[in-house]
This record gives sequence, C-alpha cells and structure tokens, in this order.
Amino acid sequence: MSRPAPVRLVAAETLAAVLHEGRSLRELLPEADARLADPRDRALLRALLRAALRQSFRARALLGALMARPLPARARVLECLIRVGLAQIDAGIGPDYAAVSGAVDAAKASRDAAKAGLVNAVLRRYLRERAALEAALPGDDLELNYNHPRWLIERLREDWPVEWQAILAGDDRQAPIWLRVRHGAPGRERYRAGLAAEGIASTPHPELADALRLDESSDPGRLPGIAQGEVAVQDAAAQLAPELLALAPGLRVLDACAAPGGKLLHLFEREPALVVTAVERDAGRCARLGATLARAGRTVALHCADASEPDAWWDGTPFDRILIDAPCSATGVIRRHPEIRVLRRQADIAPAVALQARLLDRLWPMLAPGGRLVYATCSVLRDENDRQIAAFRSRSASAQSRAIVPDWFGLALPDGRQNLPGEDDMDGFYYAVLEKPA
Repeated sequence: MSRPAPVRLVAAETLAAVLHEGRSLRELLPEADARLADPRDRALLRALLRAALRQSFRARALLGALMARPLPARARVLECLIRVGLAQIDAGIGPDYAAVSGAVDAAKASRDAAKAGLVNAVLRRYLRERAALEAALPGDDLELNYNHPRWLIERLREDWPVEWQAILAGDDRQAPIWLRVRHGAPGRERYRAGLAAEGIASTPHPELADALRLDESSDPGRLPGIAQGEVAVQDAAAQLAPELLALAPGLRVLDACAAPGGKLLHLFEREPALVVTAVERDAGRCARLGATLARAGRTVALHCADASEPDAWWDGTPFDRILIDAPCSATGVIRRHPEIRVLRRQADIAPAVALQARLLDRLWPMLAPGGRLVYATCSVLRDENDRQIAAFRSRSASAQSRAIVPDWFGLALPDGRQNLPGEDDMDGFYYAVLEKPA
C-alpha cells in the first residue's frame, strides 16, 4: 500500500489544476481527499487552498519580486508549492518554520525533487525580507489591494458605489457552515440539542425555520444524521426559495435549473404533495441529481434537457409555480468558492445574462394564470439581477413584480432583494418574485 502524499504537495497539485486547467475545487477535492488518509490533513488542505486562492494576485506579484525569472511551464506544481507556502505564512496557518519545512518536504516528494532547495531559498528569503518586499509592491494596484480581478472590482464599484469595498472584504472572510435541518423530524431544536451533546455549538436562524449555523468550523461529513438525509449543508440564503414560492398540496412545480438538488429537496420537505418537474441540461449533474432524488425517495419527472428549449421536454400543461435558480457568475459566493475570483472572466457575464433572459422569456408562457415564478441567483452583479428582471418586465406586460415578503432579507431593489456576501452571515443572493394575473 503506497504512503499518502504530503498534504502540501496535494494542495500544490490541486492549485495548479485550478490556475492552469480552469478546474473547480468542487470537482477536484474528492480526488484530493482520496490521497490523504488523515482527516486533519484534509482540513489543512482546504485551509491552504482557500488561503492560496484568496491571495492569488498578491502571490503573483511576490513571486515576480522573489525570483529572478519565472519558472518554466513544466514546473507549475513547484510554483504552486511556493504559492502554498507563501499563503500559509501570510495566513498564519501554523508556525513559519512549519510552512517552510512542509513545502520543502513536499518538493522532495514531487517530480521536481531536485528543486527542493529552490523552494527553501525562496520561502526563507520571503521571511527575511518580508517587510521590504511588501513595501515595494505598488500601492495603487487594485488587484493587489483587494485580491480580486480588476474587471470585477470596477464592476462592483459601478453597481454598488457605497457597498463595493464591504463586498470585497466579505469575500476574504471565511464562510460559516449553514445546515438545513429536515422539516418536521427530527426538528431543528432536537437536532441542535443532539449537536450540543457532542460538543458542537450552533445557532438557529431567527427567520428561517430550518436553518442552523455551526458556531465553529467542522467536517460536515461527520455530522450526525447527514448520511441519513436528516440534515444537509446549505447556506441560509439558499433556503428562502420555499417561502417565496408559497407552496400548497397538489401544485404543479417546475424546477428549471435543478442540479444539484438542494432547493428541490427542500421544497419536498416543506410540501411533500407536490407534482414536480425538474430540468437540468448538464448530463453529469442530471445523473447525480437523479441518484440524489432516488435516495431520498422522491418521485420527480426529471428531464436532462435545456430548460430554455421547452419543445424538447414540456407536455404543454401549465405550472402553478416555477423556480429559476439561474446559471450566473456566482460572484455572491466567492467567500465559499475562492477559485471563482481567478476562474471567472469578464467575457463570461454577457452569455450568462443572455441565458437568464432566454430562460425567463421561454418559461413565463408556461406559468398558469394566477401562478408565481421565483427567480434566484448567487450573483451580486445587477445586470444578472434586478436589471435583468426590469428588462424582462418591459418585454412581458403580464409579469407583475411582488415585494419579497421577508423584508429582513438583504437590500430592497426596484425589483427583488439582494443579500450581499457576509450580510447576516449569509452568501450573496438575489431573489425576485413575479406573478401572472389570474
């Protein structure tokens, strides 16, 4: 049996796959975890990756100052190992000597073992000259100052002239773990008492009946009841959908962008007697969603199709409720998925906005008179949110915007409400409610 790989080497290889292959941590972490036998190493892996991705722009500048010439493309893992070491030192994850020795040991276990001395020299130089190196960084560089790409900083400054700096700062803070306790049994308070008996403190959301926040970070996979479906990890902001849909027994409901399925299962928990159609265009995600629904014992008409092309899947019967959890820039969940700040491109936004508009235009005619459509994104860009809804309403005279009933949620916009990242300890999320006259 082979020995587990050093955790910093796994972190560096994972970071290289993000930075140079454009892959997401959600995709990479399961295979990375499989290489680490100790749960403590898996926790350290996540801490190192979060720190390295949050400081990616700063690390790029520091590497330029620390090294006479950049490493060749074939040494990407070695470069990422240095990035991981810099991030560990800056974030204070353990003592500095452990960051250096751990990076050197990882280099010795890598394909570039002969370059372990380079890793040692670069990190030790950073420790010696840290103050001077940081003082030499350009003070007016937006990307260095705010740890975000310039295009996103400028866009946020335009959309949120008062709040933009708070949004950027919120992205750099660690997101708490929110749980959705299955509605009914065992019940949130009983589950909370069970956590307390195991020494895990938690706080219930004052407005959302199923939401529970862990007071300290924990491994969700080891929480009681998670394997049995009694509880699921889901940010509190994402738990608002059932409230806004105004569910009732027997309603025909369309979940138009259904994967991974958290909101869909929540709808069933709140109202089991729904007649649900779910659509998901990504074949892999659709298959995983089907398996999730089967494990939960939920019967759904599941279509692996593009929701914006209803001729391929709709039977012509109108829906009483439609949920569009729209594909978006995900700029509201950067604190939870730090790779977004390096993977998202300005060129991604216009296609996302066009897809959202197409979903609204194609699905609105499928809503029954008197029905309700809830539009949601995990974005903070207004072109994807209230401006998108305003444009749709200008095209569809029958679409009536309704006030979001829980006025505690986020900020009121001309159409809908926007929660900003970290506000009330929740992710950045937008909701709008549209109704069709009876």
